[in-house]
Amino acid sequence: MSDKTDSDRIEEIYKLCKGHFGEIRFVGVKLHSQIGWIAKAQFNTDQVGNLTADGKTSSDALRNLRNRIKKIIKRYNRV
Repeated sequence: MSDKTDSDRIEEIYKLCKGHFGEIRFVGVKLHSQIGWIAKAQFNTDQVGNLTADGKTSSDALRNLRNRIKKIIKRYNRV
């Protein structure tokens, strides 16, 4: 089993968001001086806007964002 890179995680999040929410502007990760690593998904629609998650490493931030998006999708599918 090969290790996932941050690029792989970003692509996975992008596909997950595009498949469920439709138009997506970008998915990325950056280092914030006070907070730490922040992963962000920005959408073209006003309904969702932006989703963010933070973590100690860039990979943690991306994992947390993916988990947050999956929870939203589960909640949405229940309604």
